[in-house]
Amino acid sequence: MTATALKKEIDTMAEQTTKTWQKVCTKAELVEFSGVAAWIETAEGPAQVAIFYLPSERLTGKGDPLYAVDHFDPFSKANVIARGIVGDLKGAAVVASPIYKQHFRLEDGQCLEDDSVKLRTWNIEFKGEEVWIEG
Repeated sequence: MTATALKKEIDTMAEQTTKTWQKVCTKAELVEFSGVAAWIETAEGPAQVAIFYLPSERLTGKGDPLYAVDHFDPFSKANVIARGIVGDLKGAAVVASPIYKQHFRLEDGQCLEDDSVKLRTWNIEFKGEEVWIEG
C-alpha cells in the first residue's frame, strides 16, 4: 500500500469516528452509584471514559441517570476517575477523585475546587438495555 493510499484510508477512518454513537456496555454491567471505565474511539483517537449510573436521579426528575466524563484525573495524571466517590454537592451530582479528592460535576465535568479545570464529557444514553456513547 502506498503512503497516499494509507493516508486516504486513515482520513476515511477519522471521518467515520467523528461523533458516532458506540455501544460500550450493557445496563447489567453498570454499578449503581459507582463508576466503570470504558474505551471509546474519538476523532482524536482512543479515549478512556468514566461512566456513572445514578438511577435515583430519574425518579427525582433531576436529569439523565447516565454520565460520561474523562477517566483521566488532571491533578494526579492518572486514569482513576471511575474509581472516585460519587456524591452530591450543592445539589449537583459529583465524583471525587480518589487521589487528591477534587470534586468534578458529572453534568459538565467542571472541577469545583479549581474553575480552570474541566473534564471532557460525552453524550451517553440507554438504548434498550445497551449503553451507547457519542465519541
